[in-house]
Amino acid sequence: MKSKKAAFIILLIMGLAVLFLNKWKGLEEQSDVKQTVRKRGFDRRISALEYTQHARCRMDCRHISQNDINDIMRTGEINYAKTDVNDMPCPTYAVQGYSNDGQHLRVIFAQCATKTKVVTCYDMEKDFECNCPGDENKNARQ
Repeated sequence: MKSKKAAFIILLIMGLAVLFLNKWKGLEEQSDVKQTVRKRGFDRRISALEYTQHARCRMDCRHISQNDINDIMRTGEINYAKTDVNDMPCPTYAVQGYSNDGQHLRVIFAQCATKTKVVTCYDMEKDFECNCPGDENKNARQ
C-alpha cells in the first residue's frame, strides 16, 4: 500500500513539473516574440513621445512644431542610411517627410522599450544657426 502511494506521489510531482516547465517555456517564447517585434520595426504611436532638451532647442530654432514632429512620425519614411537599429541604449530611427507647411524635415527618434524620445530634428533644405546644448561637441569634431 505504501509503495502505491509513493508511486502516485512521484507521478503527481513529475506531472506537475512537466506542466510547470511547459508553462514557463511558453511564457519565455511569448516574451521573445514581443521583444523581436519591437526590435524589428519602427513604432509610430505618439502616445509615449518625449523630447530631449536638445530636440526642443532645435525645434525652436528651426521653427518646427510638435504637430510637425507627430506628422513625420506617423507618415514619414525611414532613412535607413541614417538609422542605427543597434544604437545603445535604444535603436535610433531617422524619419523624413514634409510638414504641413512644406518644410522637408528629418527627425531622429530613439525608441526604447517603453517610450520614444525625439533626439533632434533638421530642416533638410534650409540651414539654421542654432546654439543648442551639444552643438559645441559637434563643432569640435568637424
